[in-house]
Amino acid sequence: MKILGIIPARYASTRFPGKPLALIAGKPLIQHVVEQCQKAGTLSEVIVATDDTRIWEVAQNFCRVEMTRVDHPSGSDRIAEVAERCGGDAVVNIQGDEPMMDPAVIEAVAKALEHNEVSTAATPIKETAELDNPNVVKVVVNTAGRALYFSRRTIPYLREAASRPGSEQLAAFPFLKHLGIYGYRRETLLRLVKFPVSPLEQAEKLEQLRALENGINIAVVKVDYDSVGVDLPGDVKRVEAILKMALPRIGGQVLGDCVS
Repeated sequence: MKILGIIPARYASTRFPGKPLALIAGKPLIQHVVEQCQKAGTLSEVIVATDDTRIWEVAQNFCRVEMTRVDHPSGSDRIAEVAERCGGDAVVNIQGDEPMMDPAVIEAVAKALEHNEVSTAATPIKETAELDNPNVVKVVVNTAGRALYFSRRTIPYLREAASRPGSEQLAAFPFLKHLGIYGYRRETLLRLVKFPVSPLEQAEKLEQLRALENGINIAVVKVDYDSVGVDLPGDVKRVEAILKMALPRIGGQVLGDCVS
């Protein structure tokens, strides 16, 4: 199976304009992401998908770059344009703001595509502050390792432990945090982006719910890795410090494979 790794990159970020080109430890953020992706042996090629010539000029020095339309409403639409043009059997959509993305996570998500149309990753929630944080997306899965639902709310609701402290709730149930990496069979992705925005997607502002509402299963691989993202300019120094200490030791662990 030929699997492309595609990284959508926009210059016009509302909270951090020019973020893909922000220097972190002497390299553009997007270069850190590309180099981590290139370590994933399951990817046939790593491609940056952008609508901005400034990003194209920089990224072409270390990977293939594809220009896309400027009016895409989501990253999935942007990578679908590239997937339709570049072929391949499947794609993995990697977030462009995670300079420490673990190649083991990419490989786990890619491997799950052997028997599934769509795949993603999740990690156990360990911090009580994340339970009620709407920016931390939660996922619940069935016994086959496929997503039942994603939500910004804490799911499931622990009826007998809901009034207890967060630490006790974490001890009572293995809550899962969704990581923003997706794998798609190429034809599934091209079909998915043609569906209109679904009611649940509109309500939660989570585009993966469009797949579930249209009957497309999402395989969830459990991994021992938590994302370290760059969201705001102030995150650069924090990530530089983490990168300096942790990058030589990066090597995540897959906790569980999806059932085919």
